[in-house]
Amino acid sequence: MRSEAPALLPILRSQAQGEILAFLYVDPQRDWTISDLSRSLGIPLTTAQGEIARLEEAEIITTRKIGRSRLVRANTEHPVASPLSELILMTFGPLPVIAAEFAACRPEHVIIFGSWASRFSGEFGDTPADIDVLVVGDDVDRDCIYAAAERSEHRLNRPVNPVLRGRRSWNQPESDPLVSEIVSGPFIDVLQPRARHNT
Repeated sequence: MRSEAPALLPILRSQAQGEILAFLYVDPQRDWTISDLSRSLGIPLTTAQGEIARLEEAEIITTRKIGRSRLVRANTEHPVASPLSELILMTFGPLPVIAAEFAACRPEHVIIFGSWASRFSGEFGDTPADIDVLVVGDDVDRDCIYAAAERSEHRLNRPVNPVLRGRRSWNQPESDPLVSEIVSGPFIDVLQPRARHNT
């Protein structure tokens, strides 16, 4: 049975296809094995293999074999590579971009919440105008967070709104109205791969 089109970009055939393209086009010079993509994205290996085969047939990605491994990367020479990359970054890109940029601040959690998390989780609605990010940690430097948000904004071409909370607020959400609101709706912990809640 065919997967439903994703709410973030309904022109794609499936959520998995969008997530795979995001990982490949966020860092187009990097090679991934299909197993690595499957593990990083939390999708079944057979699903990853099927989507990779379709994308390779369309020449949107390239693959090559080294030993027993099959390596996959974005095909930056394809005529649609540039506009496709822009579309993918604006829709599915926040997941790998936010994870990569905020990891340098050494937080305990980095949570994407709000409208982007809702669309990623399958709720249809207006295209998200910005990305809301909750950073959790007791020893996280605010300047590092704001610098990470600025880098993310540059890569994603949309505002990134970071909020910092301590461990206690996250562990006891009833003590913090904002955290309580976040955990009551869809959110994604991008440093805890594929942790989706209340979806």
